[in-house]
This record gives sequence, structure tokens and C-alpha cells, in this order.
Amino acid sequence: MKGKSDENLQCDCTIIHADIVDRVREKMPQEEMLYDLAELFKVFGDSTRIKIIWVLFEEEMCVCDIAYLLNMTPSAISHQLRVLKQARLVKPRREGKNIFYSLDDEHIAEILNQGMSHISE
Repeated sequence: MKGKSDENLQCDCTIIHADIVDRVREKMPQEEMLYDLAELFKVFGDSTRIKIIWVLFEEEMCVCDIAYLLNMTPSAISHQLRVLKQARLVKPRREGKNIFYSLDDEHIAEILNQGMSHISE
């Protein structure tokens, strides 16, 4: 016996609903924007980077503190911070010999909160 998830998810018809397709096509972002969005979500696809984002959501921290908190090496944290910085998700701030990292802007916190809300449902 097949369950609902085993059902064929394709239409049985071959009719194109041109009015719907045209409305959606007009609202579709350009290919480059969709590519950039996919790349952004790839950055969120790593649990270490998510942990770092969560830490920085709570408090600005330096590499050594993040490494200690997450039980990782400073070089591993630095590598992930480089990826996050390239994606414009975190930003550095120098204070003497220390470099502190924080989230780049409030949008990153919103993305994190939305994701947590979604998986909590």
C-alpha cells in the first residue's frame, strides 16, 4: 500500500496555464540574483558556520573566544569566519591587537530567527 508521500507528484495534464506562468515570470528575479541567493544559503548549509552565527547573534567575540566556546581550533574558526565575511554575514572590528567579529547587520539575525521558527513548527 502506497502512502501519500509515494504518490506521483506530476500533473496528468499537458495544458500550460499561460496567465499564471506570465504573472510569475514578470516577478521572477534575474538569474544572477537567484544565483547569489543560492550561494548565500549554501553558506548557511554548514553547522559550524551556523554555530558561529548563533554565537555572534548573542555577542561580539574574537576568534580565540569563539574557538574556546565551540571547542575548535582558532585556525578552523578563522577559516569559517573568512567564508562568512566573504558572504557579508559577519564583520570585523579591530581593538588594539584583537579583532572582534559581529553580525554584519540585522538581516542575518532575522534569517536565523526565521529558520529557527520554521524548524520549531
